Amino acid sequence: MRVLVTGGAGFIGSQVCQVLAGAGHDVVAFDALLPAAHRSPPAAPPGARLLVDDVRDAAAVRAALHGVDAVVHQAAMVGMGVDLADLPDYVGCNDLGTAVLLAELAAAGVTRLVLASSMVVYGEGAYSCAEHGAVRPDPRATADLAAGRFEPGCPRCAAPLVPGLVDEDARLEPRSVYAATKVAQEHLAAAWARECGGSVVALRYHNVYGPGMPRDTPYSGVAAIFRSALEARRPPRVFEDGAQRRDFVHVRDVARANAAALDSTVDGAPGFRAYNVASGAPATIGEVATALADAMGGPAPVVTGGFRAGDVRHIVASPGRAAAELGFRAGIDLATGLAEFASAPLRA
Repeated sequence: MRVLVTGGAGFIGSQVCQVLAGAGHDVVAFDALLPAAHRSPPAAPPGARLLVDDVRDAAAVRAALHGVDAVVHQAAMVGMGVDLADLPDYVGCNDLGTAVLLAELAAAGVTRLVLASSMVVYGEGAYSCAEHGAVRPDPRATADLAAGRFEPGCPRCAAPLVPGLVDEDARLEPRSVYAATKVAQEHLAAAWARECGGSVVALRYHNVYGPGMPRDTPYSGVAAIFRSALEARRPPRVFEDGAQRRDFVHVRDVARANAAALDSTVDGAPGFRAYNVASGAPATIGEVATALADAMGGPAPVVTGGFRAGDVRHIVASPGRAAAELGFRAGIDLATGLAEFASAPLRA
């Protein structure tokens, strides 16, 4: 079938295009080539045709949808950004762009959508208190972070909490501008599905890394930031105490998850369904920095004690629903993936 991949020339989108083309689909990549992600024009992803245009342009989207059977929507402005001056760009790219796309999908009668979402929709992860059971901690106070008190406490008794796994039924609680736009994308897509009988599979990516990550930009992922420092013979700078936990998932596994999600829309019931896309094997940020430094023979990480507003402490996912319903399991373990990533080409 013909599949339109928005953001198809990007870090994740280009890998999705390659996997879908390899599965025999007719793939069209649609990308605005925004400077935050593309400092030089990329080649078309292998096996795909590239259309250079903006998903916020309704006429361009309408033309691109001609003959299309399904859409994989990767186009977005990602990362924590620089400061609140980025807010209009995030909302414009992510939410207005998604709204334009959904309106054109409805007009064209295209009812199958895979949406790139993110683990940031959850805010803090899952926690339990010895006395009060499952709890949702309050946002961490700046005064606590500045004093080096990084672990959230129970909102009822302030006791230490035990972090656990977040599943897809957890409450959405965005704690950054980017996170708020991803929640809005999910809500818009769910409303579209209800109105037109469409099928939406939302993939909540955890920390994606791998070949082709953009380098040297404030919108890069932490793995690319660490690698850029090591290439310059500088120690990676780790925020807080380095013990914050994340789930790192390789970009080729993410591309496979998109292919599985697309397949599920063929006979899938109309409506909205979300899935964590994660490895199921969490690591601390400090461990990732150390592993990269070792692989590259670079200086050891420096734990700075610094922090960023909007960061969360621990966010680790349950990958069970994706395994049970999509048949997706990550196949690249972190040690193997980081050893490859240490010398893999990055995106300028």
